[in-house]
Amino acid sequence: MSLLPFSTVDVFTHTRFGGNPLAVVIGGEGLSDAVMQAVAAEFNLSETTFVLPPADPRHTARVRIFNRTEEMAFAGHPMVGTAFVLAAADADLATATFEVPAGIVDVEVERDAGGVPVGARVAAPQPLSLGETVAPEVVARMLRLAPDDILTTAHLPILASVGNPYVIAELDEAALPRCDPDLAAFRDTLAEHPQFGTRLSVHVYSKQGRTLHARMFAPLAGTWEDPATGSANAPLAGLLLSLEPATDEARFEIHQGIEMGRPSLLEVTARRTQDGVRATLRGNCVPVMRGEIDYG
Repeated sequence: MSLLPFSTVDVFTHTRFGGNPLAVVIGGEGLSDAVMQAVAAEFNLSETTFVLPPADPRHTARVRIFNRTEEMAFAGHPMVGTAFVLAAADADLATATFEVPAGIVDVEVERDAGGVPVGARVAAPQPLSLGETVAPEVVARMLRLAPDDILTTAHLPILASVGNPYVIAELDEAALPRCDPDLAAFRDTLAEHPQFGTRLSVHVYSKQGRTLHARMFAPLAGTWEDPATGSANAPLAGLLLSLEPATDEARFEIHQGIEMGRPSLLEVTARRTQDGVRATLRGNCVPVMRGEIDYG
């Protein structure tokens, strides 16, 4: 048998079976892309990571991230959860640098008074980039909402990224629980906008000051809804900061996964820097299970 150790953890939560589950596989540098993708599909979680030797020995690891259907350039909860798993195995690990396709991800491990890891803080690998806007009717159609459920006073629905692109739209607070993804509408929208990529991920939110409630849908990638999406909430925080020209830094408390029964809490900070708006996100983790994968 050919065995690889794995752990699963719940990310962006203090409570087991809350937050966003993640599978972390240690090793696998000899595996083909197809086998890694098959392992991720077997776990059937939002993402699975493979922790590999770094290309640059100064870094902690090269991390490959797969959702159910394809590899991802960057994702937030896999970075937090992978750091948490590595810190549980290495009492001296305080910081980590992960190589991902989108760039270098800097991570700070957080531990309790007894030295047990409890979570991590992650810096997104790229500054905020904003792309084209999307008509409110397009988002409304994909989520079976009325066009006036999409709020446009602050911004139109817009493509935003810090390493992984999302269409971000603000919703009326009462509309957020009514989102109901229409798979055919997602397919039609992607056919009309191939520049959005194969995932066509839609991240919607309602805002009460610095407290946000969010939902993320990527049904074309097999994620009907995601319980917690760091790589979407980071550009969301950056976008909101960019709309406040007199503010240099803003911290947001973001709740996600409530409608799924997997409540998640993300703390995201956006700040202006010399190379643009940068975002960091933090969250807690809870271990769930450990085992081995027989891949041969």
